[in-house]
Amino acid sequence: MAETGMGSPRRARASDASQHAQAEEAPTSAELEAILAAAAAWADADIDAGTRAEARALIERASAGDANAVSELRSAFGGRLAFGTAGLRGRLGAGPKRMNRVVVSQTSAGFAAYLWEEAKRRGAADAPSVVIGYDGRLGSAVFARDTAEVMSGAGISTYLLPEAGPTPLTAFAVRHLDVSAGVMITASHNPPRDNGYKVYLGDADAGSQIAPPTDTAIAAHIERAAAAPVGELPRAHGYSVLGSGVADAYVAETSAAVLAGLPQRPDAPGVALGSDTDLRVVYTAMHGVGAELAQRVFLSCGLPRATPVREQLLPDGRFPTVDFPNPEEPGALDLAYRTARAANADLIVAHDPDADRLALAAPHPAEASGYRRLTGNELGLLLGWRAAERAVAEARQREVAVRGALACTIVSSPALRAVAAAYGLDYAETLSGFKWVSRVPELVFGFEEALGYLIHPAVVRDKDGISASADAIAMVRELAAEGRTIWDRLDEASERFGHFASGQVTLRLPSMAAASALAARVRRDPPRELGGARVADARDLLVPGAAEVPADVLRYDLADGSRVMIRPSGTEPKLKVYLDTFSDAGAAAERRAAAERALGDLERSVRAYLEGLQAEAASA
Repeated sequence: MAETGMGSPRRARASDASQHAQAEEAPTSAELEAILAAAAAWADADIDAGTRAEARALIERASAGDANAVSELRSAFGGRLAFGTAGLRGRLGAGPKRMNRVVVSQTSAGFAAYLWEEAKRRGAADAPSVVIGYDGRLGSAVFARDTAEVMSGAGISTYLLPEAGPTPLTAFAVRHLDVSAGVMITASHNPPRDNGYKVYLGDADAGSQIAPPTDTAIAAHIERAAAAPVGELPRAHGYSVLGSGVADAYVAETSAAVLAGLPQRPDAPGVALGSDTDLRVVYTAMHGVGAELAQRVFLSCGLPRATPVREQLLPDGRFPTVDFPNPEEPGALDLAYRTARAANADLIVAHDPDADRLALAAPHPAEASGYRRLTGNELGLLLGWRAAERAVAEARQREVAVRGALACTIVSSPALRAVAAAYGLDYAETLSGFKWVSRVPELVFGFEEALGYLIHPAVVRDKDGISASADAIAMVRELAAEGRTIWDRLDEASERFGHFASGQVTLRLPSMAAASALAARVRRDPPRELGGARVADARDLLVPGAAEVPADVLRYDLADGSRVMIRPSGTEPKLKVYLDTFSDAGAAAERRAAAERALGDLERSVRAYLEGLQAEAASA
């Protein structure tokens, strides 16, 4: 698969992989023969001409002594791409540890068998049903059709969305169509070479992502399906290709939920506050699939039509203008900043390629670009605060007690706890992932620091960048009507709740195994102090009972009230470290300065500690 882009990170990854291949210990002749035999058997059974040719080319090169080809064969054929709570996500290519038509077909057969097993267990009278969506990545449309054919061949009532669309639309469709499950073909904001297979459940799960132990049960069925030749899996074309009805319903229900929460002008009941304000918005789809649905929701809510970043407007699985199609990554918003400067925009709205995440940027005099992006924690605080105000207003209108919960993942800022306490709402911290956030009882709002926001749980039971962006645009428009900015609102939050400063240290590593190995070294040699503060409490969430399910997360609460969370990424070869500090002394500016100073000291200390562990590992 070709990769294109502006920067060097992709070249660096390729170089790292090449050096890693050269450093690997050469396989014995018996090991090499076994690898070559496995690859040849795969190629003979492969249903796709492209990956079949790829496997045979690797076999030929490896047989001729090409060390890089041997390494690639080992990587692609040495096991199977693991199915977990996030479904599948991996590199496109040949082999059972890659994303390809064979793996997708086997996964679909296994998932279909699981759905039949569950239907029989519940004594359901009707066949299980599934809706399938897909994004604009390379291979997504083909994988979606394979999924539909295999599901239909297994007797599942199968519905395929008519075109590439956002992940939130598939999550919505599960509930809207009242089906047993949903499949979304996407790798979200991963690099261009990746794709994935994401699973939702209907019925009592209401369109939430799967959670343990469902993933284990599905994985067992996939293993059984993979034992048979892929060409023998039953396929049928009896699935239904849906029309525009699901998208129309999503726009209607999302818009209604957003409009219901808009504050009204005190002098004009029924007219939304700020609706007569001229707000200029720039939007980027990041080469993804969010643009059309987002604009429809904005206009349906009476929000301004956004000016698009035209170079990134249409779906393109090569992501030619960005090194990483993720609004969090440095440089990803450069074209949006340029478009915003030309338009003198008041706000930048950015979605990731499948539009389940949202980034927001606003004019800021201290930035060379003219704009500053809010962190996920800052936007989570503001949207959560807005949701809390909405919950209280609705309770007063109905003359009932305030009920509901605000939730965030354990690696997100604890600022939401202060908001919940101020408004009499429950508060929950969950393990990372919206499979946990979405299941919090009486959820009003949930978020994760990685730009994920669940704004309206009654509409979509997953993170949704489109509904979140509509709510955010309305919020900024209301502030503008009052002569204020989003930065003023953050200062107001600091005055009311104290200032929470958050940061992140991300170490890119050669593999996900390397990230897990570094986390294991932290366990063996834990820090005793960080940022000049003693570690007052250490918790390892792999210890049984420390979390709802064991998780590879380490938490260190420091004596000065700061917090450090360390975990390997579940989808990328990274070790992620989340830092939080707090100050409630003085005015907003003083609180911010104190918390930011503490954050800087903490980050330097954490980097030095991890670099020391890496140096020890390299010298061992």
